[in-house]
Order: sequence, then structure tokens, then C-alpha cells
Amino acid sequence: MSAPTSQTAAPAFPWIGLLTLAGAIFASVTSEFLPTGLLPDMARDLDVSISRAGLLVTIFAGTVVVATTPLAALTRKYSRKTLVVVVLLIIALANVLAAIAPTYEILVGARILGGLAHGLFWAVVAAYSAHLVPKHQLGRAVAITSGGASAAFVLGVPVGTALGHALDWRAAFMIIAAVVLLLALAVVKFLPPVNHHVTLRTGEIPLPLYKDRSVTGVVLLCIVIVILVTGQNIFYTYIAPWLTDVARFPDTSVAFLLFLYGGAGAIGLVLAGFAADRFPKRGFVGAVGAVMLAVLVLALFSGNPVIVVSAFVVWGVAFGGIPAMLQTRMLHTASFRVRDLAAALQTTAFNVGIGGGALLGGLLLDGIGIGELPSVQIAFLAVALVLSVGVDAVRHARARKRA
Repeated sequence: MSAPTSQTAAPAFPWIGLLTLAGAIFASVTSEFLPTGLLPDMARDLDVSISRAGLLVTIFAGTVVVATTPLAALTRKYSRKTLVVVVLLIIALANVLAAIAPTYEILVGARILGGLAHGLFWAVVAAYSAHLVPKHQLGRAVAITSGGASAAFVLGVPVGTALGHALDWRAAFMIIAAVVLLLALAVVKFLPPVNHHVTLRTGEIPLPLYKDRSVTGVVLLCIVIVILVTGQNIFYTYIAPWLTDVARFPDTSVAFLLFLYGGAGAIGLVLAGFAADRFPKRGFVGAVGAVMLAVLVLALFSGNPVIVVSAFVVWGVAFGGIPAMLQTRMLHTASFRVRDLAAALQTTAFNVGIGGGALLGGLLLDGIGIGELPSVQIAFLAVALVLSVGVDAVRHARARKRA
């Protein structure tokens, strides 16, 4: 007779669920950034300036900023899986409306609808992986789901750009709408539901979320995200005209260069999955420093195509893992009871940076010229890096003092 064992097998790693989330993220991120590679085409067709076409990114992100936290609060009692499906359907509808928009103003309305859905999507999805895996596997899980964002830059945006150039920018939006619908069906079938509610012990009184001790750390991290992402998007939003007007690449090469950048970002994401759980602070500092160096090289050697392509790839590798590092750090910083709030605030912070960077970049483009955008990006990233290191140092000192 065999002796009974007290050990139970550890639950299997939820590959299918995480890959399904990655697919949904791929569709949503592609939809958000699709205009980036098509700004000149859209501007010509709608008879507006490139900087005004760039406002489509700002408007989308601004909608996310305004709507994410209120929508997350209003829907906090609803099933996370159901919300993912609903917002994907709305994103598909928004892309169809964008594809058939006869005027710039109607296209703006379509982008606002997409921004509403995208904000709620990220408020739900950013914390979803934390409900599927234990805390020590968060870095690995986030790296997998963030692979969807990487795939958007590797395949979604470059392929969408190529289709937009070969067919029409409207066809690119219609195709991504079809892809979103397919991935919504995949979510229905493969994404496991999760319980995101906090269970109170007998006699326990729920406290307001703002009294949670982790909220301060969440807010400080959001400030770092805003500054860093603003700097990134001051330049990256207008990378297509920079490549053609400053670096003198032909229009037909933009899609391929964006593909290189996205592929490099996928490599950076793999490295982030390795670093996020092992040495998150040093990995983050190294990645931001590498972005600053790569952008500086772009600015100094814009006339040399070999150096430009090499620096562009380094930029992609370095920045590719930064969002995953920040998301993992947020999930470690926030307590379980404020994870959904932290996810909403993180989404808001990212989109303040995306929209603010696009807006500020457009103003600088019209004011001091597109050639100065790399220098401004470097300055913003330096501030974010100093603030991040400073906050870590203060928290470490306080922890040692309490010990």
C-alpha cells in the first residue's frame, strides 16, 4: 500500500490563456498605432497637414486618458472576460467607421470611439495576467502578453503600412477590423474567466482604495511612465516623415524600417522577460540608457543610412522591453485590492504620454522643425530615468530604516 502524499501538483502554466490575451493586445495596439505609418497618405487624402493628421493619435490617446478610470470604475463588477470581448467588438466597429469616414471630422469621431474601447480594454487586460499566475511568475506572464504589442509593431503596423501604400489607407483599417473580430472569437473560446473580486474575512470592513499603502508607489510609477512615454512619442509619432525628410529614405522603405524596429522590439521583449523578475531596476536603467544613446546617434548621423538603420534597430531592442518592465513593476507595486485601479491608472499614464508626445511633437515640428525632435526625446527620457532611480533609492532607504 503506498503512503499518501501531502503534495499536490502545481497548476500548469496558462499558456493558452496568455497567448489569447497577447492576440487581443496585438489587435488593439495595431489599431491604435496604425495611423503612424500612414500619416502622409491620410493627410493627402483628407487634405490636412501632417501635424493635423498626427492629432488623430493625440485624440485617440486623449480619449483613453479621460475615459479609462471612470469606465474601469463603472464596470468593476462585471466579468473581465466579457468586457474583453465587448471592447474588441467596439474596436472593430471603430476601425470600420474610420475606413469609411468621408471627412477628417468623422474620422476623429471614429478614433474617439476606438479610444473609449481601447482604454477600458487596457484597464482590464493589464491586470488579467496577474489573475492567471502566481506573483513569482508575473514577469514571464507579462512578457508573453506583451508579445502581442511587440507583434503589433513587428507585423501589425508595418503590414498595415504596406497595405495602406499598396491598396489604400482605408483598406488597412478595414482589414484590421476583420482581424479584431477573429481575435474576439478566440477570446470567447480560449481565455479562461477570472475572479477579480477581493474576498473580505468575517468582520472585515472594506477601506477606501486611496488608503491602501501601495497607492503612493503606484502614483509615482505613473509619473515616471508619463514622462518617459511622452519623450518616446514626441519623436516616434513622426518617425515616418523624419525618415523620409531628414534621413532621406524613400517612401517605399518606411514599412520595412518599421518592420525592423518592431522585430528589434520583439528581441527586447524577450530580454525583458528574462530581466523583469531577476534584476528589474538595473534592466530598466540599462534599457532607457540604450534608447537615449541610440536616438542621439540618429540625430548626429542622420545622413548615414547604415548608421541610421543600426541605431534604429538598437532603439527598437532597447525600448521593446520597457513597457513590459513597467507593467511588471506596477503589478508588483500594487496590492491585490488595487490592481484594477493600478491597471486603469497605468493605462491613463501611458496614453497621457502617447497623446501628449504626439501633440508636443506636432507643435515642435511646426515650430523648431522635425530635426530637433530627437534631442527633446532624450531630455524627457533623462528626467524619467533620474526620477525612477531617485524613487527607488528613497524607497530602499525607508525599507532599510524600518528593518
